[in-house]
Parts: sequence; structure tokens; C-alpha cells
Amino acid sequence: MFTPQSRELVRERLFGIARGDARITSGAVTGSMANESEDDRSDVDLAFGVAAGVDPEAVLRDWTNRVTDELGAVHHFDLRAGCAIYRVFLLADGLEVDIGLWPAGEFGATGPKFRLVFGESIQRPPAAPPSVEHLIGLCWHHVLHARAAIERSKLWEAEYYISALRDHLLELACIRRGLPAVHARGVDDLPKEITAPYERALVRSLDPAELRRALNEAAKAFMRELDETRPDLAVRVGPVVRRSGISTG
Repeated sequence: MFTPQSRELVRERLFGIARGDARITSGAVTGSMANESEDDRSDVDLAFGVAAGVDPEAVLRDWTNRVTDELGAVHHFDLRAGCAIYRVFLLADGLEVDIGLWPAGEFGATGPKFRLVFGESIQRPPAAPPSVEHLIGLCWHHVLHARAAIERSKLWEAEYYISALRDHLLELACIRRGLPAVHARGVDDLPKEITAPYERALVRSLDPAELRRALNEAAKAFMRELDETRPDLAVRVGPVVRRSGISTG
């Protein structure tokens, strides 16, 4: 497995490639190293600005060949966020390397984990948290679909919806307290009194009775969160959930 020393060599090599590529205008460290919270298990997270008129896909193709040949990448996939493309590599030693490419005119921090290394960046507005309305919609949707899955004896499907419901509720709790909500980044900073009830919503087996128990606990948590986040919606959504046969008391 990779070590902090081998990880740093990978980071230095990637910055060397970037500085030697005329298509790259600027570069930054992102992720945990940017705010000095890196530990032995941290990934390599980098972002680069791409010159105007340059196709980022062409840059990624060239870089993918070099990361594969020089650094031993065994697989990669892409994530897109607005105008940015992130290519996520898995190296043979288990190190994850995330490389984000932005148009030079849009290159800048979207959060606190961004430290410019070379070139220039712009001031960008903070990234918006997930939509509260969308998350609330997912929650009542998952409550109803989990119940239907139990009644249809689709037990794995029921477990999927109950677990997803719990995760979305924790996202809402993070947003309410001003914590990062995506990918559970703020969940461990929530107070124990908020997270403790969610332990009761963990699914312990695929027994239908257990699934109903966990769903009821998740539904109770949904109504508590709705009371805090959107009390006007709680009085409308709550009766619908209860009429479906799910206990929220």
C-alpha cells in the first residue's frame, strides 16, 4: 500500500507534468492537504485550469496515458460538476488520485479546501448545498417505497430505501447546522443527540419484522427533522405517511 512519502512523490510528479503542459494555466491542491488535515489515508486531490480554446477531454486523454504508464493507474472514472471534469484514478498501490480540470476563466475555490500552487484563480461563490426541497421529496418517496417493498417481499429493495432515507435525513441535519452535507462529510461533526436516534434506524437483518421496525424508526426521524426544517410541510406530509400504515409517533 502507499505511504505518505510515495503519495507526496505522486503529487510532485503530477505538478511537474502540469507545469510542463502549455495547456495548463494554473494548479491547486484541494482536499485535506489544502487545509492541513491530511492523514496517512488521504488521497491526492488536485485541480488545474485549462487554457481557453483547449479541449479538456484531449488533456485528460493525454494525462490518463501518463498516469497509467508512469504512476501505475489500474482504473479511472469521471465525475462532472458544472464546468469542471474530475477524473478519479486508482493506482496499483491503493492510492486514489483525483484530478479536476476547469476552464481557466472559471478556475477558483468553491470551498475552504483549495490552495493555489501556481498560476491564477478567481473568486467564486461558495458551492450551494443540496436542495432541501429535493431531499425532503426523496425522504417521503423512500418511506413509501420502502413500505411497498416490504409488502412485496422485496427485502433487499426495502433495505436500500431505508438506508438511503437515513442518509438523506442526515444530510438535512447537516444543512440545518451549516455543516457539509455531501458524501457524509459533516455527519461526524453533528452532536450525539442528533445522530443517536438514527442508530435505531439501522437495518439489522432482512426479516420483514425488522425491516418494518427500522422503517418506523426512520419515519419518526423524518418527521422530527421535518418539524425542525419545514414545520409547514410536516403538518401536510405527516398524515399521508401515517395513513400509509407507518408509525411516526
